[in-house]
Amino acid sequence: MAQPKSKKTDKPKGGFRTIALNRKARYNYHIEEDFEAGIVLLGTEVKSLRAGEANITDSFAEAKMGELFLVNAYIKEYEMGNRFNHDARRPRKLLMHRREVNKIASAIQRKGKTLVPLSIYFNDKNRIKVKIGLATGKKDHDKRATEKERDWNREKGRLLKDNM
Repeated sequence: MAQPKSKKTDKPKGGFRTIALNRKARYNYHIEEDFEAGIVLLGTEVKSLRAGEANITDSFAEAKMGELFLVNAYIKEYEMGNRFNHDARRPRKLLMHRREVNKIASAIQRKGKTLVPLSIYFNDKNRIKVKIGLATGKKDHDKRATEKERDWNREKGRLLKDNM
């Protein structure tokens, strides 16, 4: 007789479930270092994220008065939220250790550095986390080189597959 599945076995391997992914970030920026941050959310935002209704493609993070904020991240309004619903593009506070915030804030002030969200996900404890990267913008020739390398790796994989 088959045993019923428990909810704990339904989790993906590693405990992480991605909600939103910023694919353009690695194409447009050189990611030098990445950090994991918590995020302050309202109840309706959590319900929308559980439904997978988020987009971080055009968003960025900034430092204000010793704190980090995620700006322009889109979390769809919860349909059943009525008057308690949230603003879809409000700035959201990121939670990190003071030492990390100071390190990031000083790095952002240097020329050409920015803080880009890479993904939003549930960790193994079912908490919503944001992976942010300290980045430098790529020039057009760097983007072309990245695209050329990606195409070559794809073609190389095809050739190896055909020879086997």
